[in-house]
Amino acid sequence: MKILKFGGTSVANAQNISRVRDIVGAKRHDESLVVVVSALSGVTDLLLRAAEAAASKDASYKELLTDIETRHFDAIRELVPVAGQSALLSHTKRGLNQLETLLDGCFLLGELSGRTSDAIAGFGEVLSSYIIAEAFRETIADAAYLDSREVIKTDNRFGKATVDFALTDGLIRDYFRSASASVTVVPGFVATSRDGHATTLGRGGSDYTAAIFAAALDASALEIWTDVSGMFTAHPKWVKQARPIASISYQEAMELSHFGAKVLYPPTIQPALSKQIPIWIKNTFAPEEPGTYISNDATLSTNPIKGISHISGITLLTVEGSALIGVAGFSKRLFEALSSRNISVIFITQASSEHSICIGIQEADAEKARTSIDEAFEIEIAQKRIEPVIVESGLCIVALVGERMRNHQGISGRMFSALGKNNVNIRAIAQGASERNISVVINEADVKKALNTLHEKFFEDNIRQLNLFVMGVGNVGEKFIEQIAQQRKFLKDQLKLNVRVIAVSNSRTMHFDEDGIVLKDWKELLANGEKADRAAFIRKVKALNLRNSIFVDITADEGVSTTYADYLEDNVAVVTCNKIACASAYENYSHLKQLARKYNAPFLFETNVGAGLPIIDTLKHLIVSGDKVHRIQAVLSGSLNFIFNNFKEGVSFHDVVVEAGVQGFTEPDPRIDLSGMDVARKILILIRESGYRMELDEIQNQTFLPDLSLRAGTVPEFFETLKTEAGHFDELYRDAASKGCRLKYVAQFENGKASVGLQLIPADHPFYNLEGKDNIVLFYTDRYVDQPLLIKGAGAGAAVTASGIFADVIRIGNV
Repeated sequence: MKILKFGGTSVANAQNISRVRDIVGAKRHDESLVVVVSALSGVTDLLLRAAEAAASKDASYKELLTDIETRHFDAIRELVPVAGQSALLSHTKRGLNQLETLLDGCFLLGELSGRTSDAIAGFGEVLSSYIIAEAFRETIADAAYLDSREVIKTDNRFGKATVDFALTDGLIRDYFRSASASVTVVPGFVATSRDGHATTLGRGGSDYTAAIFAAALDASALEIWTDVSGMFTAHPKWVKQARPIASISYQEAMELSHFGAKVLYPPTIQPALSKQIPIWIKNTFAPEEPGTYISNDATLSTNPIKGISHISGITLLTVEGSALIGVAGFSKRLFEALSSRNISVIFITQASSEHSICIGIQEADAEKARTSIDEAFEIEIAQKRIEPVIVESGLCIVALVGERMRNHQGISGRMFSALGKNNVNIRAIAQGASERNISVVINEADVKKALNTLHEKFFEDNIRQLNLFVMGVGNVGEKFIEQIAQQRKFLKDQLKLNVRVIAVSNSRTMHFDEDGIVLKDWKELLANGEKADRAAFIRKVKALNLRNSIFVDITADEGVSTTYADYLEDNVAVVTCNKIACASAYENYSHLKQLARKYNAPFLFETNVGAGLPIIDTLKHLIVSGDKVHRIQAVLSGSLNFIFNNFKEGVSFHDVVVEAGVQGFTEPDPRIDLSGMDVARKILILIRESGYRMELDEIQNQTFLPDLSLRAGTVPEFFETLKTEAGHFDELYRDAASKGCRLKYVAQFENGKASVGLQLIPADHPFYNLEGKDNIVLFYTDRYVDQPLLIKGAGAGAAVTASGIFADVIRIGNV
């Protein structure tokens, strides 16, 4: 004998019921079957809504009743030939008339008792099972129908009755002793009390019905057929990378089902476990897939974790005070207070100091729990020996489950570390002595991030997903996205990094895709995106609350730079080539660094100085290793170096500046580069990263531009002054050439003072042969005294800047 149970989605309509009939038809040849069925999908909810509406004197219950009737009549007409429909329609109509009578009674009385609610709620399974049995007879001639209310007997605890197994097992065995049908269809969920009243086994109780039959009949196996291919490592709705679990122990399955694995009703396990009956979780819509096998056999796996599950809608109650310490019976009184109001405790933890105890309950029970506890400890609260109960709502429980966790060290440490790095705050922790389950209470808003973070940590070959939100897709931004697209496979294979671009934005439009933007289509998607809005962009990033989120600023916009704190405070890392924030007031620079440390959100800006050159990273390593910087000399503007390397006899300064703009070396407004402000910001950042406090206005800016150029109001006017003042620039060149020197725009710092300006560089100086758009930095430190640490290379250009940004992203991924 084998027991098969089909859930609501499996019997949702005639088409699905036909699938079920085919599955049962193929299996009945091996051994006799008991087929337990749920109500048509959604019907139980309709029944309860109708009952509540009727009890509230809301006549809309009649419309709901009509919907229920239509669902069942449609199924009959599609499943059963016309010749056989009349008797089945009449039988179903009689049942619906009984249902209508009950609902009319609720409407007239204006109340809904637990007993009546059970009688109404069970109609879904009673109606569906009879229809399905008749449909089976079309292809399985000896298919039989057994009303499970005749054989499953319970107490009168309406809503979730307790089964009288001694009586029930005997009645089931007696029936099947004389039964000869190859297939027997029974309704799940429903039962009757010993005195004949309709009862139910709790929501999801059709699984339990199947397990009751399996245990009573010593079945060879129990198969639970649903709409997914087994129990998953996490809920597929929340974790896209979740995958089916091939095999799992009874205890592991019980833990996962208790903590919200919806494919299996928690009480189902116990009857099967007591008889060592294996359970299969199978997919009605993909019957060829293996599903999940649940048994007592040891499962071989290198991963001690079998799954991650969660329960939403949790409230945490905390009772604390001196009256708890060393007082026997306190916990007994606390749990009796909750039990008296029929409140189930899901989670318990207590500090060894005994000063406080935390319990987790369903949010719906929070207020009556508070009242009950405060009443039970009224005297102690009045005497200030206990504080009034603290109630925290909007929480959920996340649990790691695995039979073999006790044999592996460091599981909890890895769990807490992964959550902490993503700023998921843990409110409470519980772990049983069996070490089969580690549970934490967190904010409900963080559940998706927490599940994905843990799944990534324990199930995805340690591949870390990075979620990028890119603002600014000009020359550098476009190159950055190209480099990501080019390197994605390499990063995943070699560095275990899965880099996804979730959002892109320019000054006009923005586009978000939670599943990751298809990079070959990003331009088209952005062109058709919603209107760009900096505040809305921030709200969307925060609302998505994705793990390992990184905001990438590839603009030169001051407004964008003021938003960094918003991201860092929400544990979103920031990578930027925008120098404004780090060169702003020292208090702001310091504040951003503090936020990065406080919220464990990296703030990286390697490309602020030297584009893709590892200048800031090298400097950081010097400082953290204990070295001290005393002097810095640098050529930090690739654009200015390009300009002065190409400015020579017979070539106008104006034309060289125009060419630098064409090649993308200068900002759209070249005054930013030529005024020296850009270089001043860069040396300021190096000074601050060296551990010194300095403001931008403390740097002496020795401009080489004539007054007329400095006073130009617009970019076109500025370019015009470069022509007008050509003699001034030519004189600068001739003076340098006459002395055998070259013009270089140099930044320097020494003895607490800094300056930027044009200098004549002699032939024996390291800066003399600096070609093209290259940058060079000389660090003089405690360790590099006579010969400075020298970093040299391309310091401008879209590709190298993009690569520097990319390198910062990878640094975050490797943290």
